[in-house]
Amino acid sequence: MQIHKASFDISAPDLDSCPAPEFPEFAFIGRSNVGKSSLINALANQRKPLADVSKTPGRTQMINYFRINDSWHLVDLPGYGFAKVSGKKQHKFNEFVSDYLLNRENLVCVFALIDSRHSPQKLDLEFTQWMMECGIPFVLVFTKADKMKPGAVKRNVDAFHQAMREWCEGLPRTYITSSSTGAGRKDILEFIGQAMDNTSI
Repeated sequence: MQIHKASFDISAPDLDSCPAPEFPEFAFIGRSNVGKSSLINALANQRKPLADVSKTPGRTQMINYFRINDSWHLVDLPGYGFAKVSGKKQHKFNEFVSDYLLNRENLVCVFALIDSRHSPQKLDLEFTQWMMECGIPFVLVFTKADKMKPGAVKRNVDAFHQAMREWCEGLPRTYITSSSTGAGRKDILEFIGQAMDNTSI
């Protein structure tokens, strides 16, 4: 897939305020400071950045919509690293975000961003387990791969997969990315293109 046109569409404070479900949606989410905005900008590859990149974690507070090629929405969800989890059993880091993930009818896939520089983090594992239990389709995207040697990145990715095996029989599709080098960009866009071909939205 080639991105020829990308623009900000709307920010929604809750599910009811989201735009009409006319386009397939691909949502991006991760812990605060995981590099989500940088990855979104790298994917879009536009002269003017789509998403604001901030050194202050947790700046994204609403559901941000970006219209891509007038055919699908890239959805930027708030990070969950600095949000209060309402309980281990509920795994609700944010009520309106969980409402979106559970009930958005045209959501095709969630890209769960994980910082490749770290060993498996409890909050990331809990969130992916929650999505698995709820039947929400997702893939793993390990970010900032250029910040570590490839061997170290692989060890952290393998460790995350191993931790998931405790409650997951089949591992999700996984991408290793770098916003700086562009690693993983082509593979993610190809996946979105294939998913677009297979959706009836």
